[in-house]
Amino acid sequence: MSEKEVSIPVGEGKISGTFAGMQEGKGLVIFVHGSGSSRHSPRNRFVASELRKGGMATLLFDLLTPKEEGIDDVTAELRFNIPMLAERTALVVDWVENEMGHSLGLFGASTGAAAALAVAVLRKKSIKAVVSRGGRPDLALGFLPEVQAPTLLIVGGEDGPVIEMNREVFEKIGGEKELVIVEGATHLFEEEGKLEEVAQLSREWFKRFL
Repeated sequence: MSEKEVSIPVGEGKISGTFAGMQEGKGLVIFVHGSGSSRHSPRNRFVASELRKGGMATLLFDLLTPKEEGIDDVTAELRFNIPMLAERTALVVDWVENEMGHSLGLFGASTGAAAALAVAVLRKKSIKAVVSRGGRPDLALGFLPEVQAPTLLIVGGEDGPVIEMNREVFEKIGGEKELVIVEGATHLFEEEGKLEEVAQLSREWFKRFL
């Protein structure tokens, strides 16, 4: 399926994104990558391709402008700035609604999951569902009780610390929710067949709510 590169204005700069999927798709899923990653994340790209097989459109975007990436490569100070990343993601949601329409979902990985959950509150009328892969929802603790979008937390069975973090915050999330532990998977779901499980779970969740 053909991809379209897009440029999204954010403040005084612009960030790059990759859009793919039919305009008449059942919904559009925006991917919020984890710390130190980008829209080129092979794991997110794989999940996105599987979602498109389910009739959805996808948008993968860089959280930082080129200038900000240069700063973050040296200091790593922006990749964990959840309020800033949430605000940035909210701007992307606004841009998508203005440019494309669609029923919107968010797929967040690692620290990106915290930003996604915050945006589910900041743009609660827009976001219809959230999926977290190996996420750190604990970094969005203050937002969790206000999350009303149906939320699926997916964690690897061998990702001990992150399992506990997700279990602790699960009860704090408002609205419909589910926690799925993928047995035999580590944090990045690199084991054979495990990322496919993530993609299937995500596709079913988004098809249900988008």
